Amino acid sequence: MEPSSDASPSQATPTATTEPVAQAAQAVPTAHAEVPPLPPKGKGNVCTNRKKSIAWNHFEKVDIGDGHFKAVCNYCQKTYLADSKGHGTANLLNHTPICVKNPNRKILSGQQTLMFEPKMDGEEGFQLVPTAFTVEASRKALAEMVIIDELPFMFVEGYGFQRYATTLQPKLRIRDIPSRQTIARDVISIYGVEREKLRGALKGRRVCLTTDTWTSIQNLCYMSLTGHFIDDDWKLHKRILNFCQVEDHKGETIGRKIELCLREWGINGIFTLTVDNASSNGVTIKFLENVTKDWEGTVLEHEFLHMRCCVHILNLIVEDGMREIDASIAKVREAVRYVKSSPNRNQTFVGFVERLGIESKSLLCLDVPTRWNSTYLMLETAQKFEKVFIRMDFEDDSYYSYFMNKENSGGMGSPSSIDFQNCRIFVGFLKLFYNATKKFSGSLYVTANTFFDEMFVIQENISNLSKSQNHLLKNMATKMESKFDKYWGKGDKMNHLLYVAVILDPRKKLRFLKFCFSESYGNEVADVMVELVRGALVKLYDFFSRVDSSNVQVASERERTHIEGESIGCSDPYVTVNSRFERFLEAEQSIGCSNEIDKYLAENCESRRGDVKFEILGWWKANSDRYQVLSKLARDVLAVPVSTVASESAFSTEGRILDPFRSSLSPLMVQNLVCAQDWLQALVPISFRKSKDEVEVLEDEFHDLVIRQAARGGGSSSSSKGISINIDD
Repeated sequence: MEPSSDASPSQATPTATTEPVAQAAQAVPTAHAEVPPLPPKGKGNVCTNRKKSIAWNHFEKVDIGDGHFKAVCNYCQKTYLADSKGHGTANLLNHTPICVKNPNRKILSGQQTLMFEPKMDGEEGFQLVPTAFTVEASRKALAEMVIIDELPFMFVEGYGFQRYATTLQPKLRIRDIPSRQTIARDVISIYGVEREKLRGALKGRRVCLTTDTWTSIQNLCYMSLTGHFIDDDWKLHKRILNFCQVEDHKGETIGRKIELCLREWGINGIFTLTVDNASSNGVTIKFLENVTKDWEGTVLEHEFLHMRCCVHILNLIVEDGMREIDASIAKVREAVRYVKSSPNRNQTFVGFVERLGIESKSLLCLDVPTRWNSTYLMLETAQKFEKVFIRMDFEDDSYYSYFMNKENSGGMGSPSSIDFQNCRIFVGFLKLFYNATKKFSGSLYVTANTFFDEMFVIQENISNLSKSQNHLLKNMATKMESKFDKYWGKGDKMNHLLYVAVILDPRKKLRFLKFCFSESYGNEVADVMVELVRGALVKLYDFFSRVDSSNVQVASERERTHIEGESIGCSDPYVTVNSRFERFLEAEQSIGCSNEIDKYLAENCESRRGDVKFEILGWWKANSDRYQVLSKLARDVLAVPVSTVASESAFSTEGRILDPFRSSLSPLMVQNLVCAQDWLQALVPISFRKSKDEVEVLEDEFHDLVIRQAARGGGSSSSSKGISINIDD
């Protein structure tokens, strides 16, 4: 590589040690230094099969005409000749660590250490990168740790932490560790930086929203607003946009706050708003329909804006059914409460479990009566220990007298075999609702296309159970069926956008809808619903055709011939023949199809045998060139969340941040912590995020193991209690 006339001779001379330094320049992780965004690299005519030099992460290749190129430094704009055959990249690699305007110059020129770092963007695994210690980078990492791990600001001033930090990195002095006030300012700074990154990602993009409200320990009303969207690389994103204080829970107040938040973000298009069935949410929807109907990104005057939370509907259905067997559930709950009320009773229970030879890793758990999913988990575990509870009724005087006193005073007796039998049948039925709720509550995968499968299976089971000979179960199913029809009807009461999402699943399409509706309601209703849903799809397709027609690019015949010619020269000829044959079949199937919808529906459905491995977003990414308009529609529809759990989960985070010891945090700082944590966690590997969710389960299992060991060894209750206190702390 030779420099142009404005480069000095010393800079033009390559050295033998430039490659390692340049590799370090390329691999500096974002956690250690902020690097300005790189400008888009020129495509040129470089062969895509060759691995590009890391120098091009810091230079831009510019065409200067007559087949010649120059390289321009992204930081100081110094230029070098960059013809691919006549010049190498050694000078570019030499220049990077000594560029006076390179923000990482000090890091790159110093001694470096190899380290393992988690991959970015939530990917699993680690990568080996060179790094150099700086106080600035460690301070930023500390602030991010406080945000992600929900630590108090006082944590950084603790003697134990400071001793650990200086031992881990001797170059770090105690005075270099920031104070709590400095960390608080750093948190605000990180929030601002991450907010601008997210603003750039949302620019010009239509989003789907979920929202919910909550009252904190400070007795302040908070609103969580979460945005869902699929990016240009077909990756689903969920981001908490705002966690802000509101005056009250009234619908218009919430609507005005959402409008204000969207304007601050520069969002000019909302596709759906998923809310629960609270009456105030209807007012919120009406308000937003009126004030945003003229926004640039509005779709069909907000015809599909209101999306009911499917999890909330399932909750209402289950709660109606549970009332029919409430007596049996209450007896089992009381028995579990008795066992969990003291360590001595728990040890007695463990002793009976071992005597009867019951092998189970499940632990007894007490439910929250107002949350049916916790009741399901309680019953699902308790029914495995039916023999233990029955034996305790005969042999444990304390257990017997406890329920006898309750019964004599007008209360309930101990659970019988019939009670456990009823609970066992109910648990099998509740499992359908529990699994559906877990699927609907996901935020790392598409949920819009899974809704119809789960609701169809639940409806069929309710219908079958309503014909049961068991009077109790029949009454339960009848009540559930009534509530189901209230919100579902014959499929006509749900937002038709959810059915469009089913059609856009290449494994199902319109055929699956017709099958399910005909199985549930007959062919006449099926035909009517299929026409309604197809009409909704056509309206959406026509809208996206008008709005995005300028962005749709159709390859000319000359371009297609050029691409085919290149493939013949660099690919296996048999693969090329197969590819051409597939295009021929595609053309044959498209005969008589007037648009992409007809073409898409005319093709066979993808096989459902490999459902576990099927990636719907990956399929649309691979086929976006074939369906240029339909893929844009799919990108918005498949981003629709079917539950408000994404917004509700923010309240559990906020409850941990605003615990009784930190209740003095201002609403603005609460928003900074909650939102910044959500944005930073998007870069945490998925496997680590899942493992965090299992911490409480592991603690319960360990606590149970301690009690079992104490029961075997005859240890005192005080010793086990001491260990359990340490776990809770």
